[in-house]
Formats: sequence, structure tokens, C-alpha cells
Amino acid sequence: MPIDETPTSQTLDYYDANAEVFASSTVDVDFSSVQQRFASLLPPGARVLDFGCGSGRDSRYFLKAGFDVTATDGSAELCKISRQLTGLPVRHELFQELSETEAYDGIWACSSILHLPKDELADVLRRMVVATKPGGVIYTSFKYGDFEGMRNGRYFTDFTEEGFRSFIEPIEGIAIEDYWVTGDVRPGRGDERWLNLLLRKA
Repeated sequence: MPIDETPTSQTLDYYDANAEVFASSTVDVDFSSVQQRFASLLPPGARVLDFGCGSGRDSRYFLKAGFDVTATDGSAELCKISRQLTGLPVRHELFQELSETEAYDGIWACSSILHLPKDELADVLRRMVVATKPGGVIYTSFKYGDFEGMRNGRYFTDFTEEGFRSFIEPIEGIAIEDYWVTGDVRPGRGDERWLNLLLRKA
């Protein structure tokens, strides 16, 4: 890896270069069971942050559900695609730039913050807790396992239930409300396992 290339910049380079292919492979995937599980924990008209919105698939779902949606992504190319799909003014922003306080009833970070190294991930989770209203909900997901490093052009931090529980123990104000393991919903990827987590702010 060149000296000036960080895991984050390498991962964003990958998404910028492959934005169309990535978006087309995810935008029409049926993720409604998880979307509904998250949405059921939110008040009507809730403010939701789609944190690493990718193609815009989930933002579109939450808009149709009547939520007030803010969408961000670190990939400029995916921001363009998501804007076209949703009509939202998607913010081109790194996870590390989240700086709002008690702004959201829910934060949706679907297979997004898994691209952060653990030291950066801890800081970003703290930022997410600060940005969530008291009693608010965070959904996030990670590939299942204990691998950390570059894989297929992107950086990944994987977790098991036990690994994630230990990881968030030092992070104040947040607790695991629910977790479950699923297969990948994309065609041909069903053997890949994912750890899904619902976190609740105290």
C-alpha cells in the first residue's frame, strides 16, 4: 500500500471506480425484513440518518415509510447515484466527519462502517451515539468472523457477537438491544454470513 494511501482512501477509491456495478447489484435487493425491524422501533416521521447510503436503496425505503431522511456517503460517485434514485441532497461526507448532537431518532449503517479499522470505528461509534437522540436506535451490520484487513480492494472489520460485545463495552451510552445472523441477500452470496445489530442509546 503506498504511504499516502489509508485503508479508508483505498476503500473509497474502490467504490468510486465500481459505483455503477455496486449500485446495480444492491439497489433492488429485497432487504425489507431488516428495514421493517428497524423502522418498527422509530416514532412516526422519525429523523433517520442513512450513514453510508450506497445506492440509496434504504433511503428510498425510509422516505416511502414517511421518515425525514438524511443520507451521506464517502464515495462521490455513489452520492451521485443515490441523489438520482432518491431526490435527496446526499451529503458527500466521511464517517469521521459526523458532528451532530442528538439530531436523529435512528441511524442506519447497513454494511457501511464495517470498512473502518477498529480504532477509527470506535471513534465513529461514539460520534453516532452523540448524534442519536436519547432512546434512539442504531442499526449496523458486519461480515461475520474475526478478520480485519484488506479484502477484494476494500478494508473490512468483521465481528462475531462476542467480539462486538467486547468492542463496544468501553463506549458509553449505548447497549446491544438485539442481534441476529443472516446469509447474504444478494444472488449467489447466500453462504456469506452477516452479524446484524440493533443498538439503543441510553
